[in-house]
Amino acid sequence: MTRSRRFFLTGMSALLCGGSGAVATETIDAQEAFLKRSFKTGIPMSKVLWLTKDLKPKIKKILKHAYPALRIRYWQDGSRTAWVLDEIGKYKPITVGILVQNGAIEQLKVLTYRESHGWEVRHDFFTRQFIGAKLPKPLQLDRNIDGISGATLSVRALKKLAILALFLDQTVQKP
Repeated sequence: MTRSRRFFLTGMSALLCGGSGAVATETIDAQEAFLKRSFKTGIPMSKVLWLTKDLKPKIKKILKHAYPALRIRYWQDGSRTAWVLDEIGKYKPITVGILVQNGAIEQLKVLTYRESHGWEVRHDFFTRQFIGAKLPKPLQLDRNIDGISGATLSVRALKKLAILALFLDQTVQKP
């Protein structure tokens, strides 16, 4: 089963089982808090980046699978963009908020962590490594990110999302 299909089925099964209400509310609350902290003058209107036939192969190269949606929502105020993205850790999606300013990550925050292992990636000691990261080479961070023993797949997921957010930021910032 492909990762994108597993991601879709995980979300659908959570909805059908009725246990997702708390997680969905928690994710929305965390997203709103992240956006309020990111934009001091108020949360700008969200925008939509449609995943065109030109973008899809590049995104697939970053994630190692197709993105499971047709568009990605983001928030922009000048050269600052905020992205709320999901990626599968081992079995379940990890929701991450990434703030990009002038082509560099200003903040990376795990908003909702659903896995039973690898939860250490939520902590500042780990996410601080991403601050200031850029994409000097196509689809590659300008620094190494130290892993966490027992959290390899979660670390990998956050690295992919960091690269994706920087790539998407470059895409929407082009004149």
